[in-house]
Amino acid sequence: MKTFEKIIEVIKNKKVYFALIGVIILIVVSFWFSQNRNILVGNNCNVQGVKLYGQLLTYRNGASDSTGQLSKDVSSAEEITTAIEKANNDSSIKAILLEVDSSGGSPLGGWEIAEALKHSKKPTVALIRERGNSAGYLAASGAKYIIASANSDVGSIGVTMSYLGNVDKNTTDGLTFYELSEGKFKDAGNPDKVLTQEEGDLFMRDVKVLYNNFIKYVSENRQLDIVKVTELADGSSMLGQMAKDNGLIDQLGGIYDVKDYLQKQIKKSVNICW
Repeated sequence: MKTFEKIIEVIKNKKVYFALIGVIILIVVSFWFSQNRNILVGNNCNVQGVKLYGQLLTYRNGASDSTGQLSKDVSSAEEITTAIEKANNDSSIKAILLEVDSSGGSPLGGWEIAEALKHSKKPTVALIRERGNSAGYLAASGAKYIIASANSDVGSIGVTMSYLGNVDKNTTDGLTFYELSEGKFKDAGNPDKVLTQEEGDLFMRDVKVLYNNFIKYVSENRQLDIVKVTELADGSSMLGQMAKDNGLIDQLGGIYDVKDYLQKQIKKSVNICW
């Protein structure tokens, strides 16, 4: 009887042993599959695509629309620069594509993305679709090559801090604003109070600094004379051919032209992953 019980115990122990071996094999196979999935499904991705769509922010959290709901039509410099850095550290990725369809947003966000592209050791190209304006264009200017269609809206080099004041409407609605703040300019720019000349001058001081920085960045990134960029920097945008004539982009075209350009750079067929 004891011999029989020992046999049963040995069998149980072997079942546990083989079960553990099975779990280990499953984990190893799953890890290998996750690391080599592109090869298994025939998706030999060698160009990383990164999208800059909608309003550009430094980070996504807190972006909301007029109803207070989290807005989906936004991009964050934080996410885009992280994606660029990740692509730079991936040996299977040979080039980086920034696809832009944005009217602008954060000047800092545009600069951060441009810097990430400029510091890439791999070929970079920006494709401007419907529009690449203001901070959206600033971001694209960091790429080594920019392509836009003849119908793309490009540029809008300028800075604005304009906002809608509520003072007259509040008076009509019978609302009274009570200012409770310390610090001469602490409440400057509050839409419920009249903007004083001194406050306006304070904001314009910063607008001019941002404006001059924008011109400087575009001049350096596109290797254009700063006088020429200053002449273009009236806040207006231009369509593709005019943008090319003025040196804001390198080529007229679309995604197929991007692939042709990148194929020459990496000497391989282009497979973009997003």
